[in-house]
Amino acid sequence: MPAHYPFSAVVTSGDDDPMATALVLTTISPAIGGVLVRGEKGTAKSTIVRALAAVLPPIDVVAGDRFSSDPADPAPRSPDGPFGPEVGVETRPVRLVELPVGATEDRVLGSLHLERALSEGSAEYEPGLLARAHRGILYVDEVNLLHDHLVDLLLDAAAMGSSTVERDGVSVVHDARFVLVGTMNPEEGELRPQLLDRFGLTVEVAAPRDPARRVEVVRRRLAHDADPDGFAASYAEAEAALTARILAARGAVDHVVLSDTALLRIAEICAAFEVDGMRADIVLARAAVAHAAWHGRDRVARPDIRAAAILALPHRRRRNPFDAPGLDTELLDRLLDGFEPDPPEPDPEPPTGGDDGDGGGDTPTGGSDGPEGPDGSGDPAADVPSPGGSAADRPGGADGSDGSDGGGTGHEGEPAPAPGAPRDAEAPAGPGAASATTVGAGTPYTPRLFTVAGTGTGEAGRRSRAVTAAGRRTGARRHEPGAGGGVDLGETIRAAVPHQWARGRRPGGRLRLGTDDLRVATRVGQEANLVLFCVDASGSMAARRRMEQVKTAILSLLLDAYQRRDKVGLVTFGGDSADLVLPPTGSVDVAATRLAELPAGGRTPLAEGLLLADRVLARERVRDPRRRPLLVVVTDGRATAGADPVARSRRVAAHLAEQGTAGVVVDCEAGPFRLGLAGVLAQHLRAEHVPIAEVSATALTSAVKERVA
Repeated sequence: MPAHYPFSAVVTSGDDDPMATALVLTTISPAIGGVLVRGEKGTAKSTIVRALAAVLPPIDVVAGDRFSSDPADPAPRSPDGPFGPEVGVETRPVRLVELPVGATEDRVLGSLHLERALSEGSAEYEPGLLARAHRGILYVDEVNLLHDHLVDLLLDAAAMGSSTVERDGVSVVHDARFVLVGTMNPEEGELRPQLLDRFGLTVEVAAPRDPARRVEVVRRRLAHDADPDGFAASYAEAEAALTARILAARGAVDHVVLSDTALLRIAEICAAFEVDGMRADIVLARAAVAHAAWHGRDRVARPDIRAAAILALPHRRRRNPFDAPGLDTELLDRLLDGFEPDPPEPDPEPPTGGDDGDGGGDTPTGGSDGPEGPDGSGDPAADVPSPGGSAADRPGGADGSDGSDGGGTGHEGEPAPAPGAPRDAEAPAGPGAASATTVGAGTPYTPRLFTVAGTGTGEAGRRSRAVTAAGRRTGARRHEPGAGGGVDLGETIRAAVPHQWARGRRPGGRLRLGTDDLRVATRVGQEANLVLFCVDASGSMAARRRMEQVKTAILSLLLDAYQRRDKVGLVTFGGDSADLVLPPTGSVDVAATRLAELPAGGRTPLAEGLLLADRVLARERVRDPRRRPLLVVVTDGRATAGADPVARSRRVAAHLAEQGTAGVVVDCEAGPFRLGLAGVLAQHLRAEHVPIAEVSATALTSAVKERVA
């Protein structure tokens, strides 16, 4: 197997690297609660997480124990125990356990060992991924795409240090202490704020903009791909030094003094940033202690609190998905003014030969003629990150999981105004559209719930009724190979009972089961839907109040869709064409930004808007055939662009109706004289027609929410 990309081979900017720092701190003190890494694709999120396991000190485990119990633990919670003094000890590397996005609850928690239950009639527990990850790293790539109930399981286990399994006739409690690391691309959807708060630390990463550093990233990537073993060997000394430093910090963390003055300052910082609850205070204190141990200090000092706050607080300040992540560092520095003077920095030689935030250059690849490290040593690991400040560059993912061969990390700039915030700026929409105006949305509100009629089979969500892997049990069905679902022991036994005599069972004998007897529970839960907005952005909609109300309603539905795990798309038509402003997505941040920039003006190409909506829905049916869509057309019904625009738009509407597209037409026609064109369009679309005198945000939301497909 080719050697992995070394952790110490990352290219840094000279300042401390937040991503690597956060990962190191959680390995020093796992009680911090894990790390969430947010960033664009190609920023080596997966690469550095996988490389982390290789620099962690090996661990001792009880020989033969499937749950990696610590021999020094006087009372390990292991279903394979108890262990006597004669049981041996094994030393092995720390495991990196990857949790696939499509994993089932059975795979995560463990469940009944089906093979032995069917062949031997014994109820034996088969460990899941949480058991395998005990005392290691549990890595979830694209954690934002993982279903909420699985994320809850992971975070609860990470917080409690144990996993409790009560299912399928099995009752088991085992230790599950691990470092939880999640990575995500915000463009593909957000995590709920409640889940964000359960991650101890979070970092924002972005690709570098400095060409010199990008060159160094590519150079190292190519060097590794050409000779993985040789490249890893050139960093072996730096990796060993980093391992020793982590081991020393782990031994020192329990002896670091966290004074009452430091605790009071931590509480003042959390109160000033208005974070909810007490979890932020606890995490910040633990991270500051780990940071001090990492730097060889025996007391928590100002740099430790500052670095910990930058990692522990930004994601806890988000009140809703439209809030920009980030932290006001000027306010943080003011809150830290007057804190006890920084103690003299210890002067041990850093194990990796790197700087601790005083600047420096990039580290050369093995075998290249790059510049020396910032301390002039030329150590290839000279920029191993330490806690603190700005972003750092990184190589591309060694396994290609990030979709790029290069990338970088870094803090984002100053927090931008929340997408969707009211704006009064007017700007042209493009060439030939000088009269177009851009109006901002008002404050979003909580809309009422709407559901699609019937029972679907789509992806689990929080909206419409559907048959899903999780939910209320309604019955049982025969097990199908490859299909998920928990075993229904009662129904399995009932299916086997009529065949016992034919299978040779006699009174007092063991129950004889066959594969055809296996039954799994049928559960009804909730599914996620696709809501596609087709919005008229022509001149007739350009009235400031009208467009503001439309945007406010859509923004509110976006927020609701985010909370219910729906996908939302936005098609607009105006001028001479239609545009797919927002392809179907779960990312409310991107959706709100696109909506805020939506202009209005020009003619009304209604047919083009409906045609584009039809193409989007057709593509989504192929991509995700189980997700049921709802088309929401917001228009006054006028069609003024193209040849025979009225007849053409009605033909397209009839075609959509033939495809079985569920829809609602919101009539935006205003004024004393009305043509009723939107009502006619609704008839051809076979959609519900909602006539309103004005585009009221409340009325629009109510119309969409109450629509039954």
